[in-house]
Amino acid sequence: MTYRSSSPYAPPRRPRRPSLPRPPRRARLPRPPRRARLTRRGRLTLLLGAVLAVAAAVTVPLLLSHDEPAVEQPRTLLIPEGWRAGQVYTAVDRALRLPDGTARKAATAPGVLPLPAAAGGNPEGYLFPATYPVLSTTTPEALLRFMADTAAKHYGVQRIAEGARAHGLSPYETVVAASIVQAEADNPEDMAKVARVLHNRLAQGMPLQMDSTLHYALGRSTVDTSVADTKSESPYNTYARKGLPPTPIGNPGDQAIDAVIRPADGDWLYFVTVAPGDTRFTADYAAHQANVAEFNANRGAAQR
Repeated sequence: MTYRSSSPYAPPRRPRRPSLPRPPRRARLPRPPRRARLTRRGRLTLLLGAVLAVAAAVTVPLLLSHDEPAVEQPRTLLIPEGWRAGQVYTAVDRALRLPDGTARKAATAPGVLPLPAAAGGNPEGYLFPATYPVLSTTTPEALLRFMADTAAKHYGVQRIAEGARAHGLSPYETVVAASIVQAEADNPEDMAKVARVLHNRLAQGMPLQMDSTLHYALGRSTVDTSVADTKSESPYNTYARKGLPPTPIGNPGDQAIDAVIRPADGDWLYFVTVAPGDTRFTADYAAHQANVAEFNANRGAAQR
């Protein structure tokens, strides 16, 4: 840097210290506003508003749930094939949480169920085995009517009427025969053979001699029949009386009905289930007696 003076000999002047720029002034932050104090009235107002907000939050869902009730999911009631009417009544009473005997009273009331005239008001055989929906509002009358309506749809088709007529039976007698087949057959594969035994015996004028009909009259379920049992005077005693019993002895399913209208081919007159899965059919009485002896031996061994 060059410094200039008035005389060339004059001592040089002391250079000035360059001035430095001043730092900028520190900006002042605005003071926070004073916190407003609530009066007693103001505090009460805020508290009341909070309470109302909570109440509204609770009330709205309650109103919505009242306006839009949840849809009830139905429960199910299973009626197995072959169940007797008494078993169905008990199951209905339990499913609907009703006193014992309520369903029976409803089923036997005049005009409640759509039954054929041949049934004489007896629902046996027409409480069709199936799975039925049950709601809290379901009544025994409605549920039993549903079962009878279902039976009428299954039994009232043309092929049933034609099949019954081909074997000299009425549709109602077909249901009676099917209920015996349902009770006597050890498995579905044997149903058509059991049905053939029934048709052969009816054709020859032989008593059916079915244990299932006799035990129905005695109100029990067993495979054991005594000589004393066969002396019963019940119209369901097919040892002493010829022909079909007066009503079905249970509620048959479609397979049993089909077996009656389309029985297997054979000359069988006798059958006995010697062991589970081993039912033997024969037209020879001596062979049948041998099979019965084997059945009794198996029963005796199982009871020891």
